[in-house]
Amino acid sequence: MKIDAVKWGGALLIILGLMAGSAWVAWAWQANAYGQQLAAKEAAHQTERTNLANSNSALILAEQGKRFALEQWLAASDQSHYRALTDEKTKQARLRDRLATADLRLSVLLDATAAAGCEGVQTTTGAGSVVHGSCRAQLDPAHSQRIIRITDGGDQGLIALAACQKYVEVISKLQ
Repeated sequence: MKIDAVKWGGALLIILGLMAGSAWVAWAWQANAYGQQLAAKEAAHQTERTNLANSNSALILAEQGKRFALEQWLAASDQSHYRALTDEKTKQARLRDRLATADLRLSVLLDATAAAGCEGVQTTTGAGSVVHGSCRAQLDPAHSQRIIRITDGGDQGLIALAACQKYVEVISKLQ
């Protein structure tokens, strides 16, 4: 009986060894299969992250390009605005100088019916003039200077307004 028990004990030990070995092989095979699945998922995730990073980089480059174009346009617009203001100031300064030296005199057209000594509207115009009637009054040079200063401020305001409107127009197109 002892031999039968030893035979059965040896057979049981072999069966337990085979079971442990097959469990280990199954465990290793399963770990390998799960490892491959995890590696595939990690590769897909990494590819997705790379594609997302590339698309974000493309968006950033596009926005930087838009910003650069806007900065270039603003610089050109500022130069144009500055040139227009400078030209207008130069023109106003020349006009003030001409008024100050009496090279130019401002005059206003008087109402022909209300002015004493005027016989109504003439049928012809004077040489170099398209204004009917010769009843005109010359303004004092000091008043002429004040009028020119007032119009100078108005001209500068109109130039600034035009520049602001152009800026808003360009910005609204970008959005």
